[in-house]
Amino acid sequence: MIPIASIASKTLGKRIGKVVTEAQEKSGFLNTHLIELFKNHKLIKIFQKEDFESKRTDEHLNQLKDKNIKINTVFVRMSPIMETLTGIMIAILILYSGKLALKEEIEIGNFFSFLAAMMLAYQPVRALSTLNMTLSQGLSAASRILPIIDNKNKITDHEDAEAIDITNANIRFNNINFKYNPDEKNVLKDINLNISGGKMTSLVGHSGSGKSTILNLIPRFYDAQTGDIKIDDQSIYKLKIKSLRDKISLVSQDTTLFDDTIKNNIAYAKSEVTDEEIIAAATFSYSHEFIDKLPNKYETIIGENGIRLSGGEKQRLSIARAMIKKSPIILLDEATSSLDAETESKIQDALKILTKDKTTIVIAHRLSTILNSDQIYIIDAGKVVASGKHDELLNNSELYRNFYEKQIRKG
Repeated sequence: MIPIASIASKTLGKRIGKVVTEAQEKSGFLNTHLIELFKNHKLIKIFQKEDFESKRTDEHLNQLKDKNIKINTVFVRMSPIMETLTGIMIAILILYSGKLALKEEIEIGNFFSFLAAMMLAYQPVRALSTLNMTLSQGLSAASRILPIIDNKNKITDHEDAEAIDITNANIRFNNINFKYNPDEKNVLKDINLNISGGKMTSLVGHSGSGKSTILNLIPRFYDAQTGDIKIDDQSIYKLKIKSLRDKISLVSQDTTLFDDTIKNNIAYAKSEVTDEEIIAAATFSYSHEFIDKLPNKYETIIGENGIRLSGGEKQRLSIARAMIKKSPIILLDEATSSLDAETESKIQDALKILTKDKTTIVIAHRLSTILNSDQIYIIDAGKVVASGKHDELLNNSELYRNFYEKQIRKG
């Protein structure tokens, strides 16, 4: 019976492994769908897509339900199969033993002893078959999770990596080429930049030209395929990543806040910080004026990603968080994109204090925020097509002049 039971168990084990994998995929799709629903509930309501999304949710639920029914069906089949096999084996044993007893080749007592021993062996065999199915179910889940756990981070410290030594915080891009995927075209092509320490450098260009990608290469969120980036003549690829990022602050257009207090969100950039430092950073970023009006002030819980705050208030908290880190290199990616004209003016004054004598790289679609930059690079289709100060570019760069005509004069 054991070989036959093993074959049945193996067959059902393969079947349940396949169905469990499909069920986990459907569960993942459902979870992703529900997260999108909760996140975009305002969009769904304004476009009156409640019925449409309800139907899509029902489809995901029904697909997951069907897979779970199949899983339980396989488990339910196991018991009747084993019981049937056992019944057949016992019937064969009784028939054969009866013939032997009639021929007096076996004693009745020995027959019942053997039958009892076989019945005792039945439960362990049945348990083993169930164990095989459980293992198949677990291995199916592991096949989806283990590759993610085993995936090694490609951006790691060089074996001879050293801590960064900042003197002037000069940043130089030397023939940088970069693409996100091996099969795609280069997003950046032979980028050469010379960013002077302690000064403001701006990157200007159309959306998708590669400005944010350049910014993301400095803290090694990505690594370039060819070329080198040096800070004070130290290749960032031979520096300890933790040491490198400790010297950089980032304020992005995609403001990220935690479902925590305002105080903890500002203090997130620095492990040990006093209340005085938090208030000072909030004051310089013009956050204190709206924080002070809240019932719980700095202890106010702002909700998931700051949902209880306006776009401008969230951006100001993000700037306060960057201020408190006091790093020598500051990256500003559309840092004032969510602010009205009055608040933007205040933030520009605060940023002058923040960026004083610090290496600052600014990405801004609004040219009004970068007119006083020490150096402006024009990026187009992943290439540096022009550089200089504002007045120089007005005379020498048609692309920059077009930006200026559309935004400044018409504005």
